[in-house]
Amino acid sequence: MTKTETQQDISLLNTNLSNARSENESYEDYRARLKRNKDILSTYFAVGREGFREMFPNGVADAITEAQAQMVKDKVEETE
Repeated sequence: MTKTETQQDISLLNTNLSNARSENESYEDYRARLKRNKDILSTYFAVGREGFREMFPNGVADAITEAQAQMVKDKVEETE
């Protein structure tokens, strides 16, 4: 694997995959992040690098942000 491919993989994942809890992270956020990381890695290993790039061309963090924004939008529409 070349240096460029490694950088592309890092930018593809662009999320905190560390198992360590940061100082300013609540326990609930920490547990949610661990579960999300487990799901991300299982998907990555199941479909492979190229399949993962096709699924998330802008990276995982961008997909997570878009999904959260869509959930908020759906919740607002539900209350109206």
